Amino acid sequence: MVSHTPMQQNHDELAELRREVGQLRRAVQELSTLNDLSRAIGASLHSDEVMQTIISRSLKAVNAEQGVVTLVDRHRSNSGGFHANTLVRAAGSSAGNRGSFHATQALIGWMHLNKKPLSIADTATDARFTGVAWDANTRSVLCVPLLIKSELTGVLAVYNKKGGQQFDADDERLLAIIASQSAQIVDNARLYEEEKALSKIREQVRLTAEIQAHLLPRMAPRIEGYEIAGRSVAAQEMGGDYFDYYALPDGAWSVALGDVSGKGLPASLLMANVQGVIRMLSSLNMEPAEVMNRANRLLCHSTPPAKFVTFFFSTLDPASHRLTYSNAGHTPTFHFHGGGVSRLVTRGAVLGMIETLVCQQDAVTLAPGDVVVIYSDGVTEAVDAAENEFGEQRLIDVVSRHRHASAAEILDALFDAVDAHQFNQPQYDDTTAVVIRRT
Repeated sequence: MVSHTPMQQNHDELAELRREVGQLRRAVQELSTLNDLSRAIGASLHSDEVMQTIISRSLKAVNAEQGVVTLVDRHRSNSGGFHANTLVRAAGSSAGNRGSFHATQALIGWMHLNKKPLSIADTATDARFTGVAWDANTRSVLCVPLLIKSELTGVLAVYNKKGGQQFDADDERLLAIIASQSAQIVDNARLYEEEKALSKIREQVRLTAEIQAHLLPRMAPRIEGYEIAGRSVAAQEMGGDYFDYYALPDGAWSVALGDVSGKGLPASLLMANVQGVIRMLSSLNMEPAEVMNRANRLLCHSTPPAKFVTFFFSTLDPASHRLTYSNAGHTPTFHFHGGGVSRLVTRGAVLGMIETLVCQQDAVTLAPGDVVVIYSDGVTEAVDAAENEFGEQRLIDVVSRHRHASAAEILDALFDAVDAHQFNQPQYDDTTAVVIRRT
């Protein structure tokens, strides 16, 4: 049995007391660090500020040279596994002009699989990351996951403990606590930034929709002996349907209606391009078929192969009452006259797909009381709860019942009928129509 002298016993007790005081001091420092971090990151919703704060506090807490927070997004790969897409990266340094470090895909992949702290004492010899090309100045790494409900949302990594020391278990524990305390706040900050970006996009979409609305005619033209009314209702905030009236140099008017494939912003951008092309060609006082042929060639060179436009282009001469038209793959236009209803169709495919396309044209003379209805397929293809389409016959019936009303009243009746048919069903396609009536 080994006996201790009073001096040795006092020495041992003093050493133990010093150890306990050291542990207590470290615990106080850790609590101070965590309390300071909580106040700092809770005061900001900007993700960059939050992450820079986390990094600076983490570097101080574990005495590391540099650190990085990488936010990740989970996506299913073709093989069924997960891969990481770095969304935001922020780095902080207390190491002067040393080169910057970064969290590699290897680290993020390891975190996806393991979701626990990772300590690498020597990046050059660690067997778990053989073949990984580390930065030359990366010696050691301590990396912890940012988890929300067991879902990896980010990685906090610090590099190279100062003084050539190694990260220990206390460093690992403290950094894990920092990550646990920060994960939700970091995610909230990211969501806030994403919401701000989304709001900006929404505002841009709103302004784009407003611009598009001004591209369409604000009022019907005054044409002696005629009434014209047109309307377009987009299925989304912006649409790919287009209608226009344009005064020609010889006193006639062009009346056009087109339907760009697709919906939303891409279709609306193409629609604006189509409008510019048609207006430019109309100003040259060409025949409708030539307008369609030239427009097709221009669109074939300026639009993606998968995009196309169906189009009905006509010129109305109020002196001769002749409506000359060319139909490029568009829905048939209906001419309501004393003898019944006729379809105004010509040979010609959709615009923007086949450069060698040759459109044809035809003409009809409008008598007093005649009505012409040009429309997009969003009218006839509107469906009810049973998936029944509105169809051409309902269109013909509605217009026939209101033939003696004004063009605006006929247009209202048609849109009211389409709305009643759809009832509570969502509008799947842009709905556009133009009514021409000889008084």
